Amino acid sequence: MRGTKINLKSGDFLLVILTIGLVIFGIIMVFSASYYQSINESENGSPYNYLIRDIIWAALGFILMLVTTALDYRIYKKIALPALIISFILLVLLLIPGVGHESNGAVRWLGVGGLTIMPGEIAKIAVIIFVAWFLSEKPKRIQSVTRGILPLFGLCGVFGGLILLQPNMSTAITVVAIIVVMMFVAGLKLRYCFGLVGLGAVGIAGILIANPDSHWADRITSFLDPFANPLGDGYQVVQSLMALGSGGLFGVGLGKSIQKNLYLPEPQNDFILAIIGEELGYIGLLILMLVYVVLIWRGIHVAVNAPDQFGMLLASGIISMIAIQVVLNIAVVTSSMPPTGVTLPFVSYGGNALMLFMGSMGILLNISRHTVQVK
Repeated sequence: MRGTKINLKSGDFLLVILTIGLVIFGIIMVFSASYYQSINESENGSPYNYLIRDIIWAALGFILMLVTTALDYRIYKKIALPALIISFILLVLLLIPGVGHESNGAVRWLGVGGLTIMPGEIAKIAVIIFVAWFLSEKPKRIQSVTRGILPLFGLCGVFGGLILLQPNMSTAITVVAIIVVMMFVAGLKLRYCFGLVGLGAVGIAGILIANPDSHWADRITSFLDPFANPLGDGYQVVQSLMALGSGGLFGVGLGKSIQKNLYLPEPQNDFILAIIGEELGYIGLLILMLVYVVLIWRGIHVAVNAPDQFGMLLASGIISMIAIQVVLNIAVVTSSMPPTGVTLPFVSYGGNALMLFMGSMGILLNISRHTVQVK
């Protein structure tokens, strides 16, 4: 094409800086948030257990990011279908009694030697690669109900349903939302998006009507008034809101959180944003959100300037995954949606999620290296 060139010399430097900055900030906050939790859990009373593991996972994630940055993103076309099949098998294995590892009433982990993997996290990446390949191989599929829309809606149902059975509502919502966003980017008409949202609303209403006293009904409705049962279903959210309220404008100071002192359960994981708000205040949260906004903007820039539709959809899927999880995590921590496990990208403790997020950023960086520049 006249007037264009492909830039293969460098990637998006700002993406690198933002990613590394978020990971380093996450390590600091994980150490702060997990200090008393680590002392309470470890046999020798060490406060450094979560810190050490988080640093190890971050180092492994950085190596993975270097590898995926170097690999040509188009290579993922070849593994799109195998990756989806493997991801499906891993999710099914969780449903077999005795195979998965249970924690806090959920079976979300598979053991491999001394390590554990989360099939739900792997499913996000597998779905992104598959949908990008599926819609880029034949772009007109998105205009066909039978050859494009229904198969991908079926993918939403199968993967979303398998993840819900763990149970893991937030990951199910994330996977479905990623697929819908990618379909919309590829040209899906808005009425179909609204239709899927409507089906989801009907499903939630069905749960509430059919089983008003069930576990799912309690989880769905508890966020509406967490103070109605502050020692039961609303306990974690109440502690989170207390942490955010205690932080005020400038926070109580790094490392000085009260709620992390065994009041807020697992503060280094899904509710780390509450500890950040308590220690660094509204200003700290505002700066963190600004970093995410810039990161998402740069990701959109990469997607818009990708050299082909596969790259555009792949970048769109990755950046939408990050954006969706940021929004969901904020919603959970502020009691704007039912409490369910959703990590804050690059910041929350969690080896599987951190590695996959950093690996995904490597893919995004590789796409940015192939950016089409118009002269």
